Amino acid sequence: MDTIFTLLMVLIMIASVLLVIVVMAQNPKGGGLSSTFGGASSAQFGVQRTNDFMEKSTWTLGTVIIVLILISVVVTGKPKQTAAPIPAPAKTEAPASSTTSAPVSVPASK
Repeated sequence: MDTIFTLLMVLIMIASVLLVIVVMAQNPKGGGLSSTFGGASSAQFGVQRTNDFMEKSTWTLGTVIIVLILISVVVTGKPKQTAAPIPAPAKTEAPASSTTSAPVSVPASK
């Protein structure tokens, strides 16, 4: 169970780092990665495709992170059972006495 949880946490961290990289590469004004490498002339050679790829990868990585988190909760969120039931106390016997005595009678008071 612990190895599955560790594997899921590593995958979530990798997807999170990739998501940060993709988001940081985007420019909110539409330039982003495509304008960095192409300048103004790149408008003829697929700037829209680069922006579509960045947007799709952002949504995909976000969805992957959410799905991995939900899987990790389902896999590791089960209540744990006790390893062994609590044993009942052992029966104790009265200590054996060397002399047996008769019960003492108490006189009734008037």
